[in-house]
Amino acid sequence: MKKIIIFCLPFFFLVQMSCTEKKKTETTEVTTEIPGLFEREGELASATEWAKTKEKVGELKAKIAQNPRDVKPRLQLVVIYLAEARITGEHPYYYPAALRILDGVLAIDPQNFEATTFKASVKMSQHQFPEARDLAEKARKINPENAYVYGVLVDANVELGNYDEAVAMSDKMQALKPSLEAYSRASYLREIYGNYPGSIAAMKLAVQAGLPGSEPQCWAKNTLGHLYETTGQLKEAETEYQQILAMRPSYAFALRGQAQVYKARNQYDRALAELEKAAAIMPEYSFHEEMADIYLLKGDQQKAMKKYAEVVTMLDEDAQSGHAVDLELCKLYTKLGQLDSAAAYGLKEYAKRPKNIDVNHALAYVYLKEKNNEKALQHIKVALSTGTKDPEVLQIASAIEVALGNKAQGDKYLAEAKRTNPKYAQESRL
Repeated sequence: MKKIIIFCLPFFFLVQMSCTEKKKTETTEVTTEIPGLFEREGELASATEWAKTKEKVGELKAKIAQNPRDVKPRLQLVVIYLAEARITGEHPYYYPAALRILDGVLAIDPQNFEATTFKASVKMSQHQFPEARDLAEKARKINPENAYVYGVLVDANVELGNYDEAVAMSDKMQALKPSLEAYSRASYLREIYGNYPGSIAAMKLAVQAGLPGSEPQCWAKNTLGHLYETTGQLKEAETEYQQILAMRPSYAFALRGQAQVYKARNQYDRALAELEKAAAIMPEYSFHEEMADIYLLKGDQQKAMKKYAEVVTMLDEDAQSGHAVDLELCKLYTKLGQLDSAAAYGLKEYAKRPKNIDVNHALAYVYLKEKNNEKALQHIKVALSTGTKDPEVLQIASAIEVALGNKAQGDKYLAEAKRTNPKYAQESRL
């Protein structure tokens, strides 16, 4: 299942800090060295909030210098840095920086709920899923009535393939605090279980719950646009993307969404232009990967291979900052036709989360390309286990069944894909 966002799902922040103060360990030596902001460039540097952000960070660092044992300004810095990571895409800088600050808080107060939960969120974004779940469970024991921590547990359990547990955590989150964060997670779970109408309805509630024009609301609108796109409702998808860009012209993921609409209409040059704009704003590897995909559709294999190689370099840089990218490399090497490397990365990820449907989808495709159809069938069965109606997954399932001589079953899967998206057509790459 292809995710629209860098992390599988976005960060959201605590609405308020807990009121309880923990007893500090007075003997702990506390550092006042705090990582600075990563300087913005281009359009993002001229955004109105940037000057305010720099001013606020300066104030908070001054407070830390005056009172090193006060954890509140440190936690406020983490909120700002995680927001900057989303806005700028500079994850290789901001995630390690946030972890340094959080470790400083936990050195002062090892049972701090906010720091433990934020650390779980950062580990989620770095795709360190088992550690994220363990940290979130620790946070839940500290404060079992906070909705935010259940959101992290939804995300971690989804990525680990514990879908029933993810649903239970989502229900708990909804009961504690219906919100953009809660509705968006319910939407994603409905998508996983093959309920696209329900997923769209929940994401509409997420949009309505967001502050108009805010980054979280734009993220929700962008995800709603992607759901429309997946189900063949291109006009509705384009409306969402254009509304975002009217509010935030430099919102790179909406530019990517518009590019996907152009791609679906076979307007490849317009799609590439939008992706170039997005890539100039944010160093997001998926923008470049999608450019390569379009070059292939245009028949320019040389440009495609060069661009895919750039993506490998970008992913390697992410890996050096602590981001697990094995699944992404599996998919990328499959496109490059380097199937031994694709299988190696896919199996490395499979060893960590064998029940995840995205991992099994990726491995099924690798084995299909290798003509190891029995292995492909083994993995696609897991990928289909939640009842997903994702056309891409169903397409792979169809090709595997046809390769095994089961054309009737293959035709059924393709028909099901078209029920999700009447405009869907099997891609030539298979």
